[in-house]
Amino acid sequence: MSHGRLLLLDSASLYFRAFFGIPKTLTAPDGTVVNALRGILDFTSTLSTQYGPEAVVACWDDAWRPQWRVDLLDSYKTQRLDADGGEADTTEGLLGPQVPLIAEAFGLLGIPVVGAADAEADDVIGTLAEAWDGPVDVVTGDRDLFQLVDDERDIRIIYVAKGVSNHDVVDNAWIRAKYAIDASDYVDFAVMRGDPSDGLPGVAGIGDKTAAVLLAEFGDLDGIVAAAADRTSSIKPRVRQSLLDSGDYITAAREVVAVRRDVCEIPDLSGTVDVEAFTAFGEKWNLGGVTERALTARGVSS
Repeated sequence: MSHGRLLLLDSASLYFRAFFGIPKTLTAPDGTVVNALRGILDFTSTLSTQYGPEAVVACWDDAWRPQWRVDLLDSYKTQRLDADGGEADTTEGLLGPQVPLIAEAFGLLGIPVVGAADAEADDVIGTLAEAWDGPVDVVTGDRDLFQLVDDERDIRIIYVAKGVSNHDVVDNAWIRAKYAIDASDYVDFAVMRGDPSDGLPGVAGIGDKTAAVLLAEFGDLDGIVAAAADRTSSIKPRVRQSLLDSGDYITAAREVVAVRRDVCEIPDLSGTVDVEAFTAFGEKWNLGGVTERALTARGVSS
């Protein structure tokens, strides 16, 4: 039996966006800053109302820097480490206390929170999108998940980099217009281009345009690497040498960048909204009008 639309939330991407985009003057009576809590609930309510999903899942980073990815590429996300090797806190300690409250709020709203051992939210999203028999919308501010776009299966990215109210609906035509590649080429494209924010150095001398040209001519990274080894190919000498010098990086980075599709099961989606408990939660944490909007988006009222 096919299902209606599934809305998958890249939770950390959204609560970081809310934290940095909404005033930190929003506090609960006890002084706890609640801007990320209010923001992510508002985001979820807005998009749920707009797209009318059959189900919503909050996908979680059980491991923001999985060891297996680090083993493949030791530079992976190193720029986000603190002096002790943990994740650096760029939020002055004001976001951390909100994260369990966000998970609690989702639970009260009947939205399952799903993580997987030694996996990022991206991997949970990839797994659930693969397993769901129906259309899927993935809400994120990160480009990494563009690789999941699949017009045939109606898997889209609700890309909120410019804000939830000004989001892009990313399908293959959007990716082609933006990067001159297909979504199926995105992993190879990202490996070559690199991403400093994730500690991916890329291949020296290859940016978006060169990566797109190489993919158009040679099909995929395997074809590009083979062409680099053939001195009669059209690849320019400096780019050819960079590709030849980057063989180990390319092999590792393709596996690091690729979202996994096998880390969890589809959760129980039959959860109900605990209206009384969520209303009390909203009062305790000063959610204001967000409480009613969240309940309405879930099909109930206080």
